[in-house]
Amino acid sequence: MTVRIGVVGGGFVAGFHLRALTAVRGVEVAGLASRTAPEGLAAFVREHELGEGRIYESVAELALNCDVVALFAPNFTRLAVMEELVKATKTGARLQALVCEKPLARNVAEARRVAAMAREIGAPTAYFENQIYLPTLRAARTQLGAVAGKMGPLHLARAAEEHSGPHNSWFWDPTQQGGGVLSDMGCHSIAVGWYLLTPVGKPIDHLRPVRVQAELGLLKWGQPQWSAALKDRFGVDYQNAPAEDFATGTVTFHNPETDHYSLAQFTVSWMYDKQGLRLLIDGLGPGYAVEVNTLRSPLEIFIGAEAATEVADAELALEKSTASQGLLAVHPNEPELYGYVEEWRDLLEALATGRPPLLDWDYGVEIVRLTMAAYLAAEEKRVVDLTDPATNDHLENYVPLIQQGRGAETLLLPGRR
Repeated sequence: MTVRIGVVGGGFVAGFHLRALTAVRGVEVAGLASRTAPEGLAAFVREHELGEGRIYESVAELALNCDVVALFAPNFTRLAVMEELVKATKTGARLQALVCEKPLARNVAEARRVAAMAREIGAPTAYFENQIYLPTLRAARTQLGAVAGKMGPLHLARAAEEHSGPHNSWFWDPTQQGGGVLSDMGCHSIAVGWYLLTPVGKPIDHLRPVRVQAELGLLKWGQPQWSAALKDRFGVDYQNAPAEDFATGTVTFHNPETDHYSLAQFTVSWMYDKQGLRLLIDGLGPGYAVEVNTLRSPLEIFIGAEAATEVADAELALEKSTASQGLLAVHPNEPELYGYVEEWRDLLEALATGRPPLLDWDYGVEIVRLTMAAYLAAEEKRVVDLTDPATNDHLENYVPLIQQGRGAETLLLPGRR
């Protein structure tokens, strides 16, 4: 059976997922819908024989002609897209599944509304957090399963994602994106740390988050010359409405079966001016360890200064590549490396067997909640206690100052205290 997929969104993430689908069997891209007609993505679909590359005028029309709708549109459009899908199901759309790229929404209140609308539609949900599907990470967990069973679970997981900054203007706008790098990529690293610490064979949410602390920084893009470059290129004003370009912190988890506590450390930045995107993940247990570094490639290419003029696109080598000469790390298949292919395979297997996908939108809500707890910890300069009912009530409607466009009140900018 061929599963007909409808793609909502026409930007970078949608393109990356289409690249992943070229390695997946049993799918057809039944159509695309976006705020601006995604002609380039439609051409890609046709070129790679994924479908006819039809562009629909509305999300509702798309939903009537596919089995699965994948939300790859910007964060600030999530609620509007879901409202269209709810209307579509009332006029005949029968969806087998809903997919949403991370993060599920900009804050907890929005995330719960998105999840509630999915329940109203009645289709199974898949939260796409590709880094949990990293083949290297999953192989490591399989390899270490017996070791952890004998020696004890991991004590510490550390997950970092860093690059030099996003492609599109809305990512830089904290009111549209939901914040800065913590909202954009911290959700990745928090989820990866949680997953890596979870004992093999246990549910994805087996460990319970109990404490969160975090520190945010505006280290590069708040400098006058760099904020001016942002304004010229993307039209965002990081002198008056900045977002963080660096975030780090820890989440403490409790194992209810063993009473064991473990730590997940996250670090994310938009100022990693090396080769390009780097995922750095490691875990430490009693007598064993694991490490993943995506910049270690079995393929290296060197391009000298004279030859660099002939490089057409540096990102053919590596996402967010910052160089077209020197010693370059090259990844021939980034969608496979980063887990995009495997998350699609998990969804298709779930649809074929009737089991739920590994990650659903309720899990996505919890990742948003942990991300908001990190913003709260940094904003109020305290450890956020997730066992405290009052704190949890506060998080339900909490919107970080940065997300409100008031980042200048909490981030340290040059010349301000």
